[in-house]
Amino acid sequence: MALSIFRFFRSLRSMCLPMTTTILFACLLTWVFILYQPSLGPGWHQRLGWQAWEVVSLRPGDTGSPTNQTGSSHESVPEGVDWWNVTTQETQPDPTSLPLDVWSPLLPHDTGLTEILVAKCVYPPYMANYCWPKSTSSDDNMKGKWVRVNHDLNKRGGFWSLASKLLIKYMYYRRSRRLDVELIDDIVLLPKSEEPKTSEKWMKVKTSLRDGVPHAPPLFLWYRLSKTLNDLTMDEKNNLITELDVLSGDDRPWYGFEKLEPPTTISKGGTAVNVWLTLRRGVKPPPPAPPLHFSHNGTFKILQIADLHFSDGSGRCRETTIVPCKNSDNLTQTLIAHVLDEEKPSMVIFTGDQLNGQGTTWDAKSVIAKFATAVTDRGIPWAAVFGNHDDEDGMTRADQAKLLQALPYSLAQSGPSDLHGVGNYILQVKSADASKTNLLTLYFLDSGAYSKGWLDWFGFFHPTDYDWIHQDQIDWFNQQSAMINPIERPFTPDGTKDLSDIWKRQSAGQVTPALKKLAKPNALMFFHIPLPESYTKADVDPVTGKPLDVGIHNLEASAAAKQNAGFFHKGILQAMETDHTSGRNVREVKVVANGHCHVTENCRRVKGVWLCFGGGGSYSGYGKVGFDRRFRIYDISDFGETIRTYKRTEKDEIVDSMILVGAGAPAPYEGT
Repeated sequence: MALSIFRFFRSLRSMCLPMTTTILFACLLTWVFILYQPSLGPGWHQRLGWQAWEVVSLRPGDTGSPTNQTGSSHESVPEGVDWWNVTTQETQPDPTSLPLDVWSPLLPHDTGLTEILVAKCVYPPYMANYCWPKSTSSDDNMKGKWVRVNHDLNKRGGFWSLASKLLIKYMYYRRSRRLDVELIDDIVLLPKSEEPKTSEKWMKVKTSLRDGVPHAPPLFLWYRLSKTLNDLTMDEKNNLITELDVLSGDDRPWYGFEKLEPPTTISKGGTAVNVWLTLRRGVKPPPPAPPLHFSHNGTFKILQIADLHFSDGSGRCRETTIVPCKNSDNLTQTLIAHVLDEEKPSMVIFTGDQLNGQGTTWDAKSVIAKFATAVTDRGIPWAAVFGNHDDEDGMTRADQAKLLQALPYSLAQSGPSDLHGVGNYILQVKSADASKTNLLTLYFLDSGAYSKGWLDWFGFFHPTDYDWIHQDQIDWFNQQSAMINPIERPFTPDGTKDLSDIWKRQSAGQVTPALKKLAKPNALMFFHIPLPESYTKADVDPVTGKPLDVGIHNLEASAAAKQNAGFFHKGILQAMETDHTSGRNVREVKVVANGHCHVTENCRRVKGVWLCFGGGGSYSGYGKVGFDRRFRIYDISDFGETIRTYKRTEKDEIVDSMILVGAGAPAPYEGT
């Protein structure tokens, strides 16, 4: 008996080492492929690539500070031409200074490609450099170094496919400025049994673009080599393929890019979507936004679009009676296009959660490419702030801000890099006359996403408390507000632009009439997550005795952050139209506009400041049956003195039209 027990324990000892090794190896694999998540989504690694992109911008003036408040009378404006219609030459990076060996599709490369290949990798994305294609010094010198397009071509091949999980497939290309190397001028995607029908010099990439995608027929990339750079005509140079990218979903690709048929990955329902290879020919810089300005009769209209919640795919309809409702993102775009055509706004402002996050925006760039298309198609300038869902699936706010700036007619900015958040900036709406006087200030802030506790550092818990506007942002706002120059109000347009300097000097030295005042222009402020004061007691109208609270606000609970740095009291209430010694108690910021709460759309005045919600306008975001989708409009007139607001619903109803500021508005707040 004792011998049997001894043999049993000896056999256990012999099994101990292999069992321990197996368990440790399994734990290692579990940690590497499952537990280790540097961020909350699979797209965390999709950075723009080139570190020097921080100092290269397609648009000047990304500081977030007020500049050129009154314009300059010395600028050359032809007689009879409005100053905002004068074409200015935008600074563009010198293409010869751009790196050839880094993938960054926003850079205005005019350099052609020389070779393309597709390669599989068994390592996770952060170790993908171990799968870099082999090359020689001779090939690198002749054709250029390999560049990886940082999109896993198998990512959306089906979430339950073992091959798509374990094998990552990347596309690589070379580019060269040499004059004696043949360059690529065309690409086609063909099934296994087909070849290009023309007799030119076509090259086939050996690995199928669908290799690793289950139940999908092979699809091969063919590229055509053309002349050398030395032999190309100017038209042929402009037709060269200068960049490759990947689009997730069936919407339009990035501005300047075109889709190649057919899709490299085919949607089969569920959460999988079509994936497309896209290319750019030549350089196609996006059209810049025209300067913000009032009309000659003193009007300016802002359309607020809140909480689109767009995804890579078609989106999912939520809480609507529309039948059928299969493509909520496109349905929302159609609604936005209709509202734009009806309202004809001077500007559009997106107030956060343009992206749905929540595991549906696997490729943020593809969603950013489409969310503003109804606006950009009409050439309307627009700006945006971030919401709590925008960076949930991986791409950082900083990288998204670069993408926003690279879209047509964008006025979005990153703002100072030393503040909390991304997107703290200021825009000014100028007068139509030659003085270019700032008549309306627009403040944009990043209200953050979620607060971070110490347990979140380990990745075990997803933060659930909302973020807030921090003290450094409050200090920044107070500093920027102090830099806004007072103007003579109400504003009187200068009809003699050649005497604008004289008019300003004379008006500054004259005694201000009783109906005039020297004060900062009115201001509106936009951020996503509301302040706690949006849910506090409203001011009372002294005429009617009723609270100044108009609209629906009782369909959902408070969504303000639990923590608060006191922005309302330490920032908004401290920024006055005039200095404190004047004895007046009129706030500079007249309206704070928020998103975040889809079925809350009221305007409530608290201590003289209107706190307004946009209301949900998207079928892809949550709603409530019986509560129509809607958009808020701010109609500013009298050269910035009068601010009216109303909402337009999906049924074209105009709801809760009211004057917030100006003649006909409730009596000014008299408290402290």
